[in-house]
Amino acid sequence: MTVKLTSLITQHGTVPLPAFFPDGTRGVVRAVDAQDLHRCGVPGIVVNTLHLTTAPGVGLIKSQGGIHAFMSWDGAIISDSGGFQAMSMIRENARYGTIDDAGIMFVNFDANGRPKLKLTPEKSIQIQFALGSDIIVCLDDCPSPDADRQAIEAAVQRTISWAKRCRAEFDRQVAIRQLKPEERPLLFGVIHGGFDRTLRRRCADDLLPLGFDGFGFGGWPLEAENTLAVDTLAYTAALMPDDRPKYALGVGSPAHIAHCVELGYTIFDCVLPTRDARHHRLYVWCEAGDGLAHDYVYIRDDRYKRDPRPVSEWCDCLCCTHYARSYLHHLFEIGDTLALRLATIHNLRFYAQLMSKLQRKIKNG
Repeated sequence: MTVKLTSLITQHGTVPLPAFFPDGTRGVVRAVDAQDLHRCGVPGIVVNTLHLTTAPGVGLIKSQGGIHAFMSWDGAIISDSGGFQAMSMIRENARYGTIDDAGIMFVNFDANGRPKLKLTPEKSIQIQFALGSDIIVCLDDCPSPDADRQAIEAAVQRTISWAKRCRAEFDRQVAIRQLKPEERPLLFGVIHGGFDRTLRRRCADDLLPLGFDGFGFGGWPLEAENTLAVDTLAYTAALMPDDRPKYALGVGSPAHIAHCVELGYTIFDCVLPTRDARHHRLYVWCEAGDGLAHDYVYIRDDRYKRDPRPVSEWCDCLCCTHYARSYLHHLFEIGDTLALRLATIHNLRFYAQLMSKLQRKIKNG
């Protein structure tokens, strides 16, 4: 294990590392509430700057006391900058907007084709401060997985430029609010460069002097056929300081997380466990103890129709301690929303157990 950092202090508690933050893009982890998250052992969640700005609006959230009060969540919150949406939306379909050195223009195609949001580095930081996030992520230019070297190099240069502007705006916001060092949120930079080591190093060399509190792996973390881009992830992790959190953005399968922890990454986020729960795929351990071997229960399969066992005999979640596989199968069959809640609780608890196992593995050397 190369991980040296074992905890992260935020304005809403100390987070043991490594940690997994489930997706709460629009201010909710779908199908569960804040108390469910606490009982699962979730230390924090990730929300999205762009989506919360469009609905319900940052002004409304601020008027309610910030994102924590709005959600009734007292754990840590990371706010994604909105940069990934430039890749997933605009680079996939130009009708969603444009990207230039000034920022990202996301377009709302209403009857008049009026622009919805101009997201600049400064605006992204201002929004994240208004939300009250614990960890703020710099706006970055995320190239498409199949981008050529010229496009990746342009994205790196833009990411560096935007990071400098984010740093300046962050410092300005701290000064305006007269925040003491222990009162301010944390600011993370994102290292891009695709699968090109020269560009990765160039990006890191320009970002590290800016003094960020942590660094993220930018770009697509998978190669062809969804295999983990181990060499690129390892090289990028080695460029990051060991005394700062290393954030593997978007890495989410249990096996990929375990591998990335070996590489030194300490923070993870992904839609995978909650999305899988809604699509009837539940994670189960193969044995008791700290082993990482796991399997899947596809709960809508006919074989579970009369199965009286819990989803997992090694899980202490609400679903496993109170209900049988047969009942959860029935709930999915009739389309009851309780199925989504119980399945989501189970998968989130599995991920919390996964992180606890990895924390113990690090502690024991």
